[in-house]
Amino acid sequence: MIELLGFISYLITLYTYVVIAAVILSWLIGFNVINFHNPFVRSLWQAVNAVTEPLLKPIRRILPDMGGLDLSPIVLLLACYFVQTVVIENLKKLFH
Repeated sequence: MIELLGFISYLITLYTYVVIAAVILSWLIGFNVINFHNPFVRSLWQAVNAVTEPLLKPIRRILPDMGGLDLSPIVLLLACYFVQTVVIENLKKLFH
């Protein structure tokens, strides 16, 4: 069971990297640093959105409208950190 919790923690870490990549990619597209009409950039953007949007969309519905500022990735990263440091670590102590 400890190994499974370690693997889940690893997957959460990997997911946080994907969320950070999605934020950086959205900034690069938004400031026209990279061209969204490039097929590679478009496919990368679609892949990252397919992975992150299912968790970001409910957070965006709950958060108040901040204009052009999207705080949902920060909330998601904090939630991932909470699950890793509190929930998984306490489950590891429980099963150890």
